Amino acid sequence: MRLRAVSCLALALLAACQQDDPDAGRPPEARGFPRAEHQTARPSAEETPEAERDRNDEAHSVMSQAGVQPGMTVADIGAGEGYYTVRLAAQVGKKGRVLAEDIDPASLSSLGDRVARENLDNISIQHGAEADPHLPRDSFDRIFMVHMYHEVSEPYAFLWYLRPALRAGGRVVVVDSDVTTSGPHAGHGIAPGRLFCEFSAVGYRLTEFLRKPEISGYYAEFEAAGALPAPSSMQACRMGIAPAQRSVTGKG
Repeated sequence: MRLRAVSCLALALLAACQQDDPDAGRPPEARGFPRAEHQTARPSAEETPEAERDRNDEAHSVMSQAGVQPGMTVADIGAGEGYYTVRLAAQVGKKGRVLAEDIDPASLSSLGDRVARENLDNISIQHGAEADPHLPRDSFDRIFMVHMYHEVSEPYAFLWYLRPALRAGGRVVVVDSDVTTSGPHAGHGIAPGRLFCEFSAVGYRLTEFLRKPEISGYYAEFEAAGALPAPSSMQACRMGIAPAQRSVTGKG
């Protein structure tokens, strides 16, 4: 009986310690960063067919807006089976490079088969992680996150680790859906104000914002601004737009 009581006490103390740990259950890379205060959507099993996306001029519209040029090095985060990856590879050409990343092994396997089948030798494939994309420093002119940012469970850590990968003059491009609107991505999106606030907390500046029907949502572009903040100095975004972003006006 005494041994059972001691065991129960130990378990109770362990449970209490876990409840008191603000980082309990988080990836090691995310500890010390603010927690996201929005619900993270699960990846959608449904995806618009590529032919339909091309009829809407989706990829060309986004790449043109982002100023993707031959010879650039770009990353496609949340690449899935490669709709944007293969089109980015064609846009940057033989002298450019595309890094495709995803956390889903099945998607990466399908993408690898496609890259080999289409002989796309300017594409590299990398398995991602929940809180850290593990991108090489000073390497990318553009980093794309298309209809995936709302699935990032640790946005502050993710954006913090991502920022050093930008080259001078580099941009992060987010294509996503406004959760307040309807459409093929309804329920899988993030409100623009929330997006602006989370990027601002990690030291990014919004440079462009447009609503574009052909991409089933909006286009947002960010650049690094100032020094990379210490994780301990960052504050989680509450409901609404951060005061620092109220004066930002995008197009559209």
